[in-house]
Amino acid sequence: MDQSENLQLPYIMPSQAQKHVTHNEAIRALDALVQLAVIDRDLSAPPGSPADGARYLVASGGSSAWSGKDGQVAAWQDGAWAFLQPRTGWLAWLVDEARLLRFDGAAWGDAAVSSVNPAPLIGVNATADATNRLAVKSPASLFDHAGDSHRMKINKAAAGDTAAMLFQTGYSGRAEFGLTGDDNWHVKVSPDGSIWTEALRVDASTGRITLPPALALGDDNQLVARMHIRERLAANRTYYVRSDGSDSNNGLANTSGGAFLTAQKALDAVSALDCSIYDATIQLGAGTRTAAMTWRGHVGSGTVTLLGDTTTPANVLFSTTSATCLTLAPFSRLTISGMKLQTTTGGDCVRLSPFSQLRIGAGINFGPCAGAHIACYHGNVANTDNAYTISGGAMRHLSLIGACFVEYASFTLTLSGTPAWSNAFIYATSGAQVTMQSVTMSGAATGKRYELTFNAGLNSFGAGSASTYFPGNANGTTASGAQQG
Repeated sequence: MDQSENLQLPYIMPSQAQKHVTHNEAIRALDALVQLAVIDRDLSAPPGSPADGARYLVASGGSSAWSGKDGQVAAWQDGAWAFLQPRTGWLAWLVDEARLLRFDGAAWGDAAVSSVNPAPLIGVNATADATNRLAVKSPASLFDHAGDSHRMKINKAAAGDTAAMLFQTGYSGRAEFGLTGDDNWHVKVSPDGSIWTEALRVDASTGRITLPPALALGDDNQLVARMHIRERLAANRTYYVRSDGSDSNNGLANTSGGAFLTAQKALDAVSALDCSIYDATIQLGAGTRTAAMTWRGHVGSGTVTLLGDTTTPANVLFSTTSATCLTLAPFSRLTISGMKLQTTTGGDCVRLSPFSQLRIGAGINFGPCAGAHIACYHGNVANTDNAYTISGGAMRHLSLIGACFVEYASFTLTLSGTPAWSNAFIYATSGAQVTMQSVTMSGAATGKRYELTFNAGLNSFGAGSASTYFPGNANGTTASGAQQG
């Protein structure tokens, strides 16, 4: 054996003359190969004036002095080219491209293609750390296909974890999309990295998109931004209102951390729904509420019920000053049950706007009222077959103006504590109609029983004398085509 196995260095043989020549050849080979750094790999012909010790990788199609030396290391030494055949695994630093090459037994290629698996940290023009174990600082990043398709995957351990893309300004979050805290797909935005608003959510089970309530926009050109989609109910739903709740809750749990604080918040939440064919109930907890409420109506054929305590209605008290307790907006429909309503100074207990409908459910108590217990205006309907109580006087119990219709049937109306009417138990005018069939009046009251004018009608279906049947101690009156029968 005249040469070493790996670097092919010549050996000094026994009894060899001029041993220094062999030794020097080996030194020159070591000088060329150890800490191998080549200037270029793209030349197929020798450069014109190479520096002494310069090394190159001969490109394909070698010519002139490099003919037949493709892929070899060419070293300029002592005014001549020396060639070294690379072996598998050799490494060479490529100076003009600033990259590390590796010989795989057939050709030179990037040393980085060798698997580094697993690597604890990788930084590309950036410093990776224990959290950001892959860090890249670059004008752009490319994840290319290898044959056909390409899919990027972000995995999380459990449904309650997060798998998302976060976009930042100055390393502070501004937008995020992905599976944030559940398996639904969310899009969120933030002005400062701490306060976040969800702009869109896609339900994982149904694929249905939900958007937040529309913001008030002053520019009509932004009208498209108002096109939000109502949540459509797929089953009956109950919202809860408690004195220890919060209007920042979602209202769907009967706990302090789930229930709303105010009835108005719950009414507005139902107004924002598409109830479809399902019913919505607002379950009111015990307490006294002094704020006026407005029911704006709902979408769908289901019923909406404002429900308190039907066993002890006074536990759920609405008491307002110079304001109506509950106003029904035009074309709205609502059922009320299990509550006491009263006002002082001004306002009605319940006021029906044109074309609205009120149903009185079980357990209603009308307390003292500065206006009317129930006031109807033009083209609306109030009806019940549920017993209820009047425990306080009012200007009027029923006040009907215009083409209104009130229908009472088959229940007992209880008067407690002798309430007084400053005007009349029933006031109807301008074509309003009241029917009371099989209604039992229990208790006593003072004031005029009814006042009917301008073609209004009051029909008790012959139940007793008109002078004694309706609550009060003064006879009712009719005028201008009104009738009572």
